[in-house]
Amino acid sequence: MRSTNSTAGMSRGSVRLLVCSWLMAVSAALLALPSAPARAALTAEQIIGRSQGAFLYSGDDAQIRITMKLINPEGKVRLRELTMLRRDMTEGGAQKYFLYFHSPADVRRTAFLVWKYPARDDDRWLFIPALNLVRRIAAKDSQSSFVGSDFTHEDISGRDVEADLHSLQGEQRMGGKACYVVESTPKTEAGYSRKLSWIDKATFLPLREEHYDLRDELYKVFTADEVKKMGEFWTVTKRTMKNVKSGHRTEVTFTQVRYDVGLTDDTFTERYLRNPPARWIR
Repeated sequence: MRSTNSTAGMSRGSVRLLVCSWLMAVSAALLALPSAPARAALTAEQIIGRSQGAFLYSGDDAQIRITMKLINPEGKVRLRELTMLRRDMTEGGAQKYFLYFHSPADVRRTAFLVWKYPARDDDRWLFIPALNLVRRIAAKDSQSSFVGSDFTHEDISGRDVEADLHSLQGEQRMGGKACYVVESTPKTEAGYSRKLSWIDKATFLPLREEHYDLRDELYKVFTADEVKKMGEFWTVTKRTMKNVKSGHRTEVTFTQVRYDVGLTDDTFTERYLRNPPARWIR
């Protein structure tokens, strides 16, 4: 009996030893395997590209009612009411914009048409109702003020990613949100010598932009004051552009936002500047 028990005890010990040896061998093999590659970090150009997509390309088209406040340093307010129509011709590329002013009386029926192209100058037209005149806006005017506001024509329709050299400066928190910080320096004519952008890592929307002049002095600041999810798209529904040197600022509020409404290409033609489609601008 003692011999049988001893043999059984030795068998259990051998099993334990074999199990331990097997576990050690498996662990060693797992450690020897190459680790899964970490997700590649985004480049500054990719971050700006995704930001442009989130900020300017939500849906295939858009119909937006806008209130614009022009506020001088003393707090005096001038109001603008307008409708903006947008249609994407290619994903992340060519777009068409139509902007129609409802009020005040001095700008009522003023209309803008923009055909935006990647890697070349955009085509822009302006209808001046007082003169019943459609005027082509030269490419150099893209940096001029949009109807007296602190936004330029280019601020409205966007700037090509390739028009600037972008570098990632790090990451910071802005309004409690984790952000990429990207510096952009122009390769073509621009309204700034460099620009810093704080881009939300979750939505890729720009939360703040700082524009610096040729003396490298801060002169203009963009802020996203309110961000809401409109349908399936995160949207900056309130935004401000402030000229920190003059103290003048422009506040823009999206009062109605509709995406994928079925806009057609013939809406964005020069003939509609004088007679805009009532269905879309009412």
